[in-house]
Formats: sequence, C-alpha cells, structure tokens
Amino acid sequence: MKILVTGANGQLGMSLRRLATGSALEFVFTDVADGPDTARLDITDLAAVRSMVAAEGADAIVNCAAYTNVDAAEDNPELAELLNATAVGNLARVMQETGGLLVHISTDYVFGGECFNTPASEEREGAPTGVYGLTKLHGEQAVLASGARYVILRTAWLYSEFGKNFVKTMLRLTGERPQLKVVFDQVGTPTYAGDLAEAIVEILHFVQNDRMGVQTDFFCHPDFVCHPERSEGSIFNFTDEGVCSWYDFAKTIAAMAGHDSCEVLPCHSSEFPSKVVRPAYSVLDKTKIKETFGLRIPHWTESLSKCIDNLIK
Repeated sequence: MKILVTGANGQLGMSLRRLATGSALEFVFTDVADGPDTARLDITDLAAVRSMVAAEGADAIVNCAAYTNVDAAEDNPELAELLNATAVGNLARVMQETGGLLVHISTDYVFGGECFNTPASEEREGAPTGVYGLTKLHGEQAVLASGARYVILRTAWLYSEFGKNFVKTMLRLTGERPQLKVVFDQVGTPTYAGDLAEAIVEILHFVQNDRMGVQTDFFCHPDFVCHPERSEGSIFNFTDEGVCSWYDFAKTIAAMAGHDSCEVLPCHSSEFPSKVVRPAYSVLDKTKIKETFGLRIPHWTESLSKCIDNLIK
C-alpha cells in the first residue's frame, strides 16, 4: 500500500516520517515548502494533485496540511478557506477518481459555539467560533460530499518535538521567567503527535489488511456511517486520554522539566485578549475509535513525559 502524505514538514508529518522507517507501508512525503526528503506538492492545485497521485501510484492520501494559525485566520479568511477546505476538496476528488482512501486531519475547533461540559461525540453538530474552525468544518463537508472513501480524524492540542507548539514554548518560558500566567478556563486534552501518527498507521494497516481479505469489509464496519450515494467512511475523534486546563498542562510541563524556580499562576482568558473565542470545554469522546480499531491510547501525562525526555536529550 502506497501512501502520499501532505504537510510532511509539520508536526504530524514529521512524526509520521519518524514512524515510516521500517514500516511495511510505503510512504511518499510531500509539502508545499521545500524540505529534506520531501517532494513539493501544492494541494491547492488540483492538476498537481492528480499528477502526483498518478506518478506515485498512491493508494491513499494522509492530509496533514492545514492553515493552523487560529488568530491569523481571522485576518486571512480566504487563505484559510483555500487551504482548509478547497484544497481538501481537491484531495478528496482525486481519491474519488482513483478509488483511493483519504485520511484527513480535522480539529476540536469545529466545536465551541455551543455550551456543553461532556465530551463531544462524532455525531455532535459542528458550531465553530472563528474562521479557523469554520474552514476546517468546510473541509470535512467537502470530504463527505466528494464520493471518496475517507477517514476523518478530529484531534486537539497537538504538540511534538517538532516545530512550534505549547510544550516547547512553556519549556522555554518556565526556564527563563520567575513567574508565568496561563489560562485555567479552557479545558481539553493535550495530544502527542507521535500518538496520533501511530493511530494513523494502525488505521492504514487495518485498511490494507481488509483489502487483502484478512477481515470483513472495512467500509461495512458497523461503526461506519456509509452513504452509498456519496462517500464511504466515518469521522473519528482522537486525542490522548485525560483532561486538563492549559494551566494544568503548563504546570506539568514545568514540573517534568525541573523548572521549579518559575511560579505558574492560573488566570482567566480575558487577561489575554484574542480575536477568537476559543472553546472553553474541548474534550472529545474517543469511544468509537477505540472500539473500531482496538487502539490503546496513553494518558496525556505519559506521552508528555516521553516528549520532554526526547527534547531534553
């Protein structure tokens, strides 16, 4: 099975690249920006996507590419829509044309406009509070309307050893400052990109085994929502286990790093004005993905410890 990965220079793409070594699956890593060991691909160019898929003989696409700057999206809605929705539609269209599978990464930010304090299931109706969440929801809708086979994975609070993220920022700030304020009124689940990458590989193996006749038809699985007149596939939530606030997350990062000289204090979101109202309770229910694929998902503190160890090394 040959998998084309987009956004391969980002956090999740880099995590997949690390897993690819020694994998029975064959990966082709692409990104719009030049990088080591990646081919250049502009996913906003439908003809370019068609050409790359044909040239590589790709059976599936894992879309890790996105416009993820939540605040900047408010000032660049057209660009966010292009990357998070139009480009996703291009990928889905090509997979529909070739009979391939699209694994698309979405976000908890498709929620937030409603008031709830229980983990969101995949069936909850999207209600984004800003341009980023809205364009990501449009991307999901483009996949569902495409007629392609798909798996949409919603995730949240992603971090890793790569690029810019909350963990690396907190490691730096708690190592430099005597005191730091972090919001405590936004709750969710930190997710290690390495764990999400492993889940994606497990799903791809599941699909490959199905195509080889090892198990019952993947897209007739009882947990899948099948639309014969449109797409075949389903939406799944994936984060690490557990729940915390950004304040709790920061406190734990500082403690694991041994940055005891920095006092981390809780504060309200109103102390850090933003163009976007972020989800106050952003916890996703993972029952469906665990039951469908038999995944064992680690607690966020377990994975955070692993990531910080890697960063310190």
